[in-house]
Amino acid sequence: MRHFSLAVAALGLLGGALTEAQAAQCGNTSAGFETWKREFIAENRGRASAESLDALAGTSYSTATISADRGQHSFKLSLDQFMAKRGAATIVKRGRALKRTNAALFDSIEQRYGVPPGPLLAIWGMETGFGAVKGNVNTLSAVATLAYDCRRSEYFTDQLRAALTLIDRGIISAGTRGAAHGEIGHTQFLPKNVLNYGTGGDLNNVGAALSSTANFLKAHGWQRGAGYQPGEPNFAALQGWNAAQVYERAIAIIGKQIDQD
Repeated sequence: MRHFSLAVAALGLLGGALTEAQAAQCGNTSAGFETWKREFIAENRGRASAESLDALAGTSYSTATISADRGQHSFKLSLDQFMAKRGAATIVKRGRALKRTNAALFDSIEQRYGVPPGPLLAIWGMETGFGAVKGNVNTLSAVATLAYDCRRSEYFTDQLRAALTLIDRGIISAGTRGAAHGEIGHTQFLPKNVLNYGTGGDLNNVGAALSSTANFLKAHGWQRGAGYQPGEPNFAALQGWNAAQVYERAIAIIGKQIDQD
């Protein structure tokens, strides 16, 4: 009987594990989003606060997010095509001007993190046109949609849990808006990057955003005074910022042109 009881208990534990494993199943259309959301909330009670889970309960399936996620065709362009499409020449020109008018800010960032103005301005210009286009999609809805979507569910589930933590800390709210994949601020930080590399302050503030970006690069191996072109020591840090090769190379080229001015 003892062995039978242990077997029953084991089956009960296995059944519980299977139930948890089967919870919050991903999907590829909006049809299952509300069910997924309820299952995710139930699964994460005790891991996340009631307040942040209530915020998640109020999210909606973001068709704008899915459309953007399925339409990232510019990363398939040649380097020259990509730079032309992103307006590289304009970014260089504006970046040089901003480097001069914000010299004290960039000097303080370089002194602290070892990152010169060029790559920071290249990232800032490439991501949001120097703050002109930061996005208008609800951040929590965007991240929840991608956590539910089967294409990259595991990756964005981590981002969603980070977003819930940011809500608890008052860094974002249920109403925060940003880019279609859940990025926020001048240089478009995903929630997990805000947690790991944010230096404090609102990333819609230029100083906070650029300091956090420099901190990200330093954490990814940036070496003070070293080059950041392909084959040079700091190029790997730029690769940590974005996995698309044309993007990485564009940042390196634009940054160098700004720094050489």
